[in-house]
Order: sequence, then C-alpha cells, then structure tokens
Amino acid sequence: MSWVEQLRATEAICRRAPSAHNTQPWRPEYHTDEITIDVDPARRLPDSDPTGRDLTLGIGAFVETCLIVSAELGLTVTVAPGPRLVPAAQRYATPFTIADIEARRVARGPYAPGYVDDAVLADLEPGIAHVPTRDLVSDLAVADRWMFGTPAVAVELRDWLRLSPRHPRYHLDGLTDRALSLSRTEARVLSAALRAYPVTRRLGLPALLAASGRGLLRYDGSVLVLLAADGDDQISSGRRLLRTWLALARHGLAVHPLSQLIDCPATAGRLAERVAGLPLAVFRVGRPRIAPVRSARRGEQSATQPG
Repeated sequence: MSWVEQLRATEAICRRAPSAHNTQPWRPEYHTDEITIDVDPARRLPDSDPTGRDLTLGIGAFVETCLIVSAELGLTVTVAPGPRLVPAAQRYATPFTIADIEARRVARGPYAPGYVDDAVLADLEPGIAHVPTRDLVSDLAVADRWMFGTPAVAVELRDWLRLSPRHPRYHLDGLTDRALSLSRTEARVLSAALRAYPVTRRLGLPALLAASGRGLLRYDGSVLVLLAADGDDQISSGRRLLRTWLALARHGLAVHPLSQLIDCPATAGRLAERVAGLPLAVFRVGRPRIAPVRSARRGEQSATQPG
C-alpha cells in the first residue's frame, strides 16, 4: 500500500482538525504520489470570515494533523505549497501523536478559575500573547452584539448551528447544542429566535444574546492570542495554532475560540493594541468544569458521537 493510500485510510483521524463553526472546509484529493488540500466552496464563511483568515488557519490545522498522523504511521511526508502533501527524505519531526489529536477538545462551558501557569506558557511556541479574561469582558460584549446584530453574520451562524439531535446534520458538522453547552431550553429558545431573526433582531435579540454571554470572562482566567509571525503565511500559522492547542491539551487544558473579538471591527483594533501585534486567533484557555463533548465529524456518523 502506498503512502497516499495509507494516509487516505486514516482520513477520519485527520478530519479531527479544528475549523471555524466546525465547517471542515478541507477537501483532500488523492493522486499517485501527492495529496492536494483543496477548499470546499460550500464550506466557506464569506460573511463571518470575509478575508478567509479562519478558513486558511483551518486548512493549516488540517495539514498539521495529516503530518502528525503520517509520522506515527512511519511515513516520510512533508508539506509543499498549494498546500500539498508530498514525499520527504525523512519522517516529520513532532512530539504529538494520534492520541493527542483524538484527545483535543474545545470547551465552551464554564472553566475553573486560574491563570495558565508560566511553565505551560513556556512550553508553547513563540508568538502567543496572554490576556487576563476580565480585561476582555466589555470587548466581548461589543463583539457579541456585532456578531448577533449583523444580519449576514447571524444568519451564517444560524446555518451552522445544530441545536437538536433531530437536525439531519447533527452528527456530521456544525455547532451542536451540546458543543455550545446549552440546555435543551436554551437551545430551543436560541433556535426559535434565530429562525425568526428579522423580527427578533428588531426586538433586541443581539443585545439579549450578548448579555447572556457577559459572564463568560468574569473570572480570573486566561485568554491566549496567536500572533502573526514574520515569514509565516496563514497555512503555517494554522499549523502553529494546532500545535499550541495540542500542547495545552497535554497539560489538561481546553480552549474556547473567541474569533468575534477579531472579526468585529470595533474590538479588533483594541485587541491588536493590547497584544502589540496582529492577532490571528484568540481563545479562552482553562480547565473545564464540565467534560466537553467530542465534536461531530463527517465520516464518523455514529449515535455515540453527539457533537
């Protein structure tokens, strides 16, 4: 069996890579001696991610996941522009394993108080800035109001929500009620409000939803920001982001992306000033009070994987 066939046989593991709204936008195409990583245009987020920042970071995370899997399989594979996976002279050097990929979680529920230890921060790659959670409480409320109050963005989010197990794509992709740590009642209310969005927006839905998340950062905890690095493109940054999340997971820490802080024009500039750099990804980090669920993936259609 060729290295291409071996990696293709493990595609379900590679698909554990993270992506915005769990869209899973990668589309690997398998050739005789290379794998090209294309983008599925139906899985873009043109309104939430107009510059393609999150899309490209997700493709980079998928590439890094493929390289980690290939290393554990003993395959000699590297990445080339495109991006493409091509033969290499030696195995990809990585401390991470398939078990790390499987163990990684996003947790959007409550976290135990406590900052990320300096020893943990030192274990991460360069280009990570630390911000105390309480410093971003006001800006998160502004960003949430922007997200829920911008019709195209809110509708795009609605289209990727899977707020009931009866949703036909509940076990495939998107953000489920359990992944969002919503109760059944909260999920039903959110679903109804977004279905009637033109009306509920006029009735103050954006402010209400933003207020519901106001307490998310009101504790002594950590938000980390991935900064753009000289010489890196966003594919490379996506690879670095995944390595950061895997390193945090090894310390028992989960992450919660807060991309709206970068997407919202009013808060993006303030965040850049705060961290003295160009933010590419921003995420809360900590120890979840409730064990996070395993997110849904295409190719893993199982009733035991509720998203």
